[in-house]
Amino acid sequence: MATTTAGEAPLGLAEHACLALVGQGVDHGWAIGGLLAPGGELGRIWSLSRPLTYRALDQLVDKGLVTRTSTASGRGRERQLLVPTRTGRHRSRHWLDEPVAHLRDVRTELLLKLALRRRAGQELEPLLRAQSEAFAPIIDELSGVRDPDLVDRWRREHARAVSRFLRATLDEA
Repeated sequence: MATTTAGEAPLGLAEHACLALVGQGVDHGWAIGGLLAPGGELGRIWSLSRPLTYRALDQLVDKGLVTRTSTASGRGRERQLLVPTRTGRHRSRHWLDEPVAHLRDVRTELLLKLALRRRAGQELEPLLRAQSEAFAPIIDELSGVRDPDLVDRWRREHARAVSRFLRATLDEA
């Protein structure tokens, strides 16, 4: 459901994740790369290599969603600090509130959004409720499928698992 308004360049998951982290005050690429590394706080959900992290940050700067400022580092070299623009903060908030479009995106994008919201001290309930409402027709449709086809069976069981996950996480929120 990644929506954009006229004139907005679409963002990929890497850009959205980096933008959300910059919006949370993670102000340099090395720290963002560490959070998204395979062993990092967010990398256990969805990981991004350092080169791809820096590329995503460059794209955010090019799109006017993040700016770079320089400040002297204690090591005698300049470190570039990242700051979200007003538009960048708006786009990040909108993305973090938006349900994912497909059941297959729960494992990556939805979990990432929930982790980023929790990290920022935001409530999970509004996103979980919106996600449950968005998926309700799909889950209902797939729950009724009784075809012995392996793909249909997989989709039905995946939909059931997502439904259980959303309910249990809502109960905890």
